[in-house]
Amino acid sequence: MADLDEAELVRRVAGGDRAAFDELYRRTSPWLAVRLRRRCADDDVVADVLQETYLAVWRAAGSYAGSAAVGSAVGWIWTIAANRLVDAFRRRARQERLPTVAPVEETAPAAEDEVLANRVDQDLEEALLRLPPELRQVLQAMVLDDLSVRQTAVLLSMPEGTVKTRARRARIALREALS
Repeated sequence: MADLDEAELVRRVAGGDRAAFDELYRRTSPWLAVRLRRRCADDDVVADVLQETYLAVWRAAGSYAGSAAVGSAVGWIWTIAANRLVDAFRRRARQERLPTVAPVEETAPAAEDEVLANRVDQDLEEALLRLPPELRQVLQAMVLDDLSVRQTAVLLSMPEGTVKTRARRARIALREALS
């Protein structure tokens, strides 16, 4: 196997040759890991991308071996890895955009608290309804849903500075309405 080039190893992998796959992995994975680490500092992501890349190589070796492409086998492997890395970045970005909401434990309030809360709730509800919708959305997300400025910005698709400004305006308007 040592005298075969990478293209021939890929052709043999296409035929189901496990030893050729092992040799291809031994030759290319250290180099590929270095290239991936230059683009991503997270070792877990790099390890996942490496695994996904070689799984794809095993499954798709026939498409390389059967093509009339002039490109090198190493270039083909790098293209697979680069696409897997982009996919990993996209997955991470989607996960960061989703706000996490902590579960709330329910406890029964005291009777005095319920009476006071109903009075305050009615006044607050009226004041909230008088707010412009864009201010109300920000305030509900940050106060009622307990989201951070960043999570609120992602949820409402607006810059963080706009969220801060609208939250301040909403609080001032509520303070005036409730006083």
